[in-house]
Amino acid sequence: MTVTESPPLSTCTVQIERRGGRGEAGARALERHLQDKPGVRDVDVSFRTGSVRITYDESATSEETLRQAVRDRDVSIQDESDTAPDEATPRSELRREAAFVCLTLLGMVTGLATGWLDGPPLLMWAGYGVAYVFGGWYGLKGAIETLRHRRVDIDLLMIVAALGALSIGAPFEGAMLLFLFSLSNTLQHYAIGRSRRAIKSLVEMRPDEAQVLRDGEEVTVPIDGVAVGDVFVVRPGDKIPLDGVVTSGEGTVDQASLTGESVPVPKEPGDEVFGGTINESGSLEIEVTRQAHESAISRLITMVEEAQSEKAPTQRLIDRLEQPYVLGVFALTIAAIGIPLALGSEFTSTFYRAMTLMVAASPCAVIISTPAAVLSAIASGGRQGVLFKGGEHVETAAKIDAVAFDKTGTLTQGDTQLTDVFVREGVDDGAVTDDDLLSLAAAVQARSEHHLARATVTAAEEQSLNVPSAQRFQSVAGKGVQADVEDGSIHIGNRSYFETVVGDAPIDGLEPGLDRLRELESEGKTSVIVAREHDVDITVLGWLAFTDTVRPGAAEMIDDLRSLGVEHIVMLTGDNERVAQQIADEVGIDEVQAELLPEEKVATIEDLVDRYENVAMVGDGVNDAPALATATLGVAMGGAGTDVALDTADVVLMGDDLSKIPYVLGLGRKTRRTLTINLAIAFGAIALMVGTILLRGIPLPLAVVGHEGSTVLVSLNGLRLLGYRG
Repeated sequence: MTVTESPPLSTCTVQIERRGGRGEAGARALERHLQDKPGVRDVDVSFRTGSVRITYDESATSEETLRQAVRDRDVSIQDESDTAPDEATPRSELRREAAFVCLTLLGMVTGLATGWLDGPPLLMWAGYGVAYVFGGWYGLKGAIETLRHRRVDIDLLMIVAALGALSIGAPFEGAMLLFLFSLSNTLQHYAIGRSRRAIKSLVEMRPDEAQVLRDGEEVTVPIDGVAVGDVFVVRPGDKIPLDGVVTSGEGTVDQASLTGESVPVPKEPGDEVFGGTINESGSLEIEVTRQAHESAISRLITMVEEAQSEKAPTQRLIDRLEQPYVLGVFALTIAAIGIPLALGSEFTSTFYRAMTLMVAASPCAVIISTPAAVLSAIASGGRQGVLFKGGEHVETAAKIDAVAFDKTGTLTQGDTQLTDVFVREGVDDGAVTDDDLLSLAAAVQARSEHHLARATVTAAEEQSLNVPSAQRFQSVAGKGVQADVEDGSIHIGNRSYFETVVGDAPIDGLEPGLDRLRELESEGKTSVIVAREHDVDITVLGWLAFTDTVRPGAAEMIDDLRSLGVEHIVMLTGDNERVAQQIADEVGIDEVQAELLPEEKVATIEDLVDRYENVAMVGDGVNDAPALATATLGVAMGGAGTDVALDTADVVLMGDDLSKIPYVLGLGRKTRRTLTINLAIAFGAIALMVGTILLRGIPLPLAVVGHEGSTVLVSLNGLRLLGYRG
């Protein structure tokens, strides 16, 4: 059978001009334009947030071709080399919008006061003229842009309603509509801009220059001019400019801006540090490991920008329904005019009621209800060191019913230590010592990346043992390793390795070795057997035991998950069942799946999804990548220094703080409640006003206040998520 490989897909996010107005029909037109291009798989466009996110086939098109396709629609693109876009333009645009709102209010008040006081008609109409021009400026621009693409949107509804009021001698009502429409539009842009600036503020935490050591002297160098391998100096109180590894000095670093950790982290030679964090004590010399544009904080900002451009499912649904809904409102308005007139009603009152109905039924609050909440949630998470890869994952976090945890490095510290080295009694007539056994094991394990291997090698280095070289290294995932050392082959593995991998050949000392493994496991220690194969004979030399400590706060984290409504909590591990069960009992895990191979972890996650539907998998983002991808929501811990974590998971915790896991689910649930409230407010206001208009009638100004008030209310309610702390 021939297997067809999927073409490589890439995603690019293009920052574009943000436009006034409420509707996104123009954005939908740009989406359709881009989706017609060869190789494009998915497109999200929002003029509201100023972003275009495109997923495309690298073999069929390129990012530059797609950028040009955006420019072809007369859409301005930000300079792609600008890694920290300047907020001056959006802020100046916001100030202009605010000025237009003030002029609209001034014109409306002038026209109203002049009419009440029987002033000059010219002054009254001049006042209303100012209100209509400045109040309808952005709405008219948006409506014209939409009509160019043969679409209609909310901007057109508002302009038509205002002009309709003017045409029947109600200029104040039309001016009031435009004033409140432009005011709520400005407040809406402010709310969304604030959620973006919450992330942009991270850029300001990274200094522009570094004190680089050149020929023993400190030289001030712009961070873009610092290369990987250069060494720079930071003193107490300095912000660390770039990612790197401490080469000299000791101190503490405040990493709260990146990882959300509230307690400063001790640093010594060999420890990793991140740009944008603050050196609180001690002078450090740091070797650069990533250039400025590759640093953890730069990647965080970029990925949050991309996340904000990826729409939540609720928003996608609302966007799809906007066009038919607006057409429905127009149809309802025409019916509200035509039917009464056909029945002999008076034109002016009929037309007035129809305009009131058009305003009341407009879905402004519905459309802004979702982005106001979801963008604020993503920004709030980013400031806490929690990266959601898109609005979809915020909504998914609200539905999680079961959580699966990897053990090592997630529930435990991950700094596994060798605690016991045992030589089997009588081996080689006592010629093998503990140091001999450890050096042979370290020779083999030096070729492995497993956490037990690292602990073995570290122990040998600490004892300054002479470790021989190993050849023909082989690894069996989840079971053990083998390599040729000196005059034999050394096997290191768990019970399963010696029962299923080594073969049917008799192994001298295996039964005592397995008995000893069971004893060590009952003490909560992970253990392995070390055996030597010479010719066809295999002899157990001894065994090694390791321990790993549970992370502080793990039990409290499990309790917090239960209080959030999580029904089932599982631990997945390749470790033996006794050790795993002991840790599970300590922290309060419901179910343990032990001695799992990577593919068995995937199968376990699939089974959990069948049982609970919405399952989160929490791991380190490296060894657990397949399981993270299989779960409904993949959560990777410690992503600040892990490229794979940033690429694999749906949610990345930039630090190792377990309390952020309940924070993720709590923020998702809080966002869902906010969305529910927002949609209830939006649809409730529409239903109440439309029902009242049809049954009894209400003045146009009251419909305007209800319409725009509900829009402002849902925007401010969504903005509250910026302050969520869990």
